[in-house]
Amino acid sequence: MPAFPLSPLPALAARDRPAYIEIGIEASKPKFQLSLSAEIMPRPEAKSLRRPEQVRRFPNGRIETVSHHETTIGRISADPGWRWSRDVRPIAQTHSCQIHHLGVVLRGRLRVETDAGEVCEFEVDDVYDIPPGHDAAVVGDETFEAIEFASARIFAMPTDSDRVLAAVLCTDIVDSTSHLRRLGDSAWRELLTEHNQQTRGELNRFRGREIQTTGDGFLAVFDGPARAVRCAQAIGSSVANLGLAIRAGIHTGEVELVGTDVRGVAVHEAARVAAAATAGEVLVSATTRLLLAGSGLSFESAGIYQLKGLGDACELFRLAAASG
Repeated sequence: MPAFPLSPLPALAARDRPAYIEIGIEASKPKFQLSLSAEIMPRPEAKSLRRPEQVRRFPNGRIETVSHHETTIGRISADPGWRWSRDVRPIAQTHSCQIHHLGVVLRGRLRVETDAGEVCEFEVDDVYDIPPGHDAAVVGDETFEAIEFASARIFAMPTDSDRVLAAVLCTDIVDSTSHLRRLGDSAWRELLTEHNQQTRGELNRFRGREIQTTGDGFLAVFDGPARAVRCAQAIGSSVANLGLAIRAGIHTGEVELVGTDVRGVAVHEAARVAAAATAGEVLVSATTRLLLAGSGLSFESAGIYQLKGLGDACELFRLAAASG
């Protein structure tokens, strides 16, 4: 079976930007990441493809998926005679399949032809790695079935479905590790439970949609940035009565709704903005500030930041203390 050539990734040149502050997961808080993982050990969790969270059907096939945080696993089935260029191209609206596939064949055979003319066939127990730019077809009279890793979230997803403009809020408890060490596991869990209850109360009051709890913080989306900012402000005031301080970041942009989850660059940017905040701060992106004109909320410049992995340096804005 011929293998696809792999091109090495170009080395990333180190940049010296003394005028900017490098903000990322490592620079702000080692435990702060998109999932805002907690110091409390996460519990093992099982989901079954026999009870998929989402089923996407396309002509002559379907894909059933489950998700764990940012990872989506799918079981794809394609009937005899299925061909990507005939059955999925009208959905994807691209000349060839532009998705990277990584998975393992459970049954049947699949023939793949790349845009460069390379041909490869995959059979039972093959672990395949198919780069973007290809057509594919089921070979023979047996249904093709495989477990998909790399493409399960987006394969055969309409190009413009479930994308909405939203204000994304990320919060995080400041110095949570110190609280845990000072209080001990049991007392910290009780305090965290109270924090979560009060946060959910504010999310409900400002019509926010909780996406996930992140151990010591929350990821939520709102239909407008003013509600997101006021909710962040209210959460900070509420949990201060518990002796806790939070940092909060808000960015407004297009997100993709996938079941109960939300994904997209806007989510990453909100997490990076939150990572830049200090105790008690609510920071917003420049885009969010522009959308808040006339809201009655006041902001001041928090400086220029290089948000890790998000391109050029940008200015962030701090909610003024007397705002609202």
